Amino acid sequence: MSLLSKAQLKEFIKENNITSVAGIQSTLKELFKDVLEEMLQAELDTTLGYEKYDVKNKQTDNSRNGFSKKTIKTEFGEMEIDVPRDRNGEFEPKIVPKNKTDISGIEDKIISLYARGMSTRDIQDQIKDLYGIDISPELVSKITDRIIPEVKEWQSRPLEKIYSFIFMDAIHYKVREEGRILNRAAYVVLGVNIEGYKEVLGIWIGENESSRFWLGVLNDLKGRGVEDVLVFCVDGLTGMKEAIQAAYPKSEIQRCIIHQLRNSFKYVSYKHLKEFTKDFKNVYNALNEEVAKEKLKEVEQKWGSQYPYAIKSWENNWDVISPFFKFPDEIRKIMYTTNIIESLHRQFRKVTKTKTIFPTDLSLEKMLYLSVKNIDKKWTQRYRNWDMVINQLMIIYPGRI
Repeated sequence: MSLLSKAQLKEFIKENNITSVAGIQSTLKELFKDVLEEMLQAELDTTLGYEKYDVKNKQTDNSRNGFSKKTIKTEFGEMEIDVPRDRNGEFEPKIVPKNKTDISGIEDKIISLYARGMSTRDIQDQIKDLYGIDISPELVSKITDRIIPEVKEWQSRPLEKIYSFIFMDAIHYKVREEGRILNRAAYVVLGVNIEGYKEVLGIWIGENESSRFWLGVLNDLKGRGVEDVLVFCVDGLTGMKEAIQAAYPKSEIQRCIIHQLRNSFKYVSYKHLKEFTKDFKNVYNALNEEVAKEKLKEVEQKWGSQYPYAIKSWENNWDVISPFFKFPDEIRKIMYTTNIIESLHRQFRKVTKTKTIFPTDLSLEKMLYLSVKNIDKKWTQRYRNWDMVINQLMIIYPGRI
């Protein structure tokens, strides 16, 4: 819908003597300046509670106190505007906040492009194409560094008291430190709250997996308000089981069935894999733990002599596999796999694929945080059949929800 009729546009062009594209841009710049100053005046009217010269409706001891000059950067280039002042210094403009001189939206655009995984040099080229402005890769880094306080605030924000499920896993990257290339892991914790909604609870950048490291992560969650977790779904990461038992002794620990299967299959010859996989379905689809043990014994009798390590893996991890069998199908579907967190990792890899090496741990943390922000916008639906799931959990874990 056009803001002006064709007749009004013709009159506007005639009055401003516009005869070229440069003339259009110059006129729009002046128009932008006028509109911006009028909006600032309107904001001051709201703050004071009365319009200029409308003294009879004045109900405050505050009043207008002239203007101050301010040079700002806009999409039309730099311009000087008059910012109205009040005598008591209470006026806090929203459209052009105090201490802010760049309202072009370029900074937001740079952060948005960075969040999508573009390299600093690609962003430099993009900004040049869009705005005709030359910025250095170093400036791109400095602009994205402005979200660091936001990252720290997010990483320490209060969490809910109880989570129905928490998934934990790690994704690996390379980071440069003092001239050396080091392996780093981004440890990701994803929670499902009592309402059935997903949320990334935090990301920790570290070196080696250990019970001490995971205990630090879990104590961090406790410090941020997480008092109880019904079920931890994990991928057998080093030290995780011991850390969970120390921090949340009442919580159930469930090994991802898919990862357990993959662990078994790597010992099996390709020619037997299809049949072996089919036989194992009878184990993890069993009605209860007793039946599952019987089916595992049948698999062992058939395949144990050929593939003893594949069977041994299930026996050694049975304490963190077996909780699965006491749950109904609706809950098993959630616990069956850590695909929920693997899907998150796929999104991370998508935005980090242009970065073979990160210059610092913080640069890695920034990019993953921005990726989480974009993913969060899509997580608007809770798990299917959640009402049934939560009622089952209330029966299985009485008094905890």
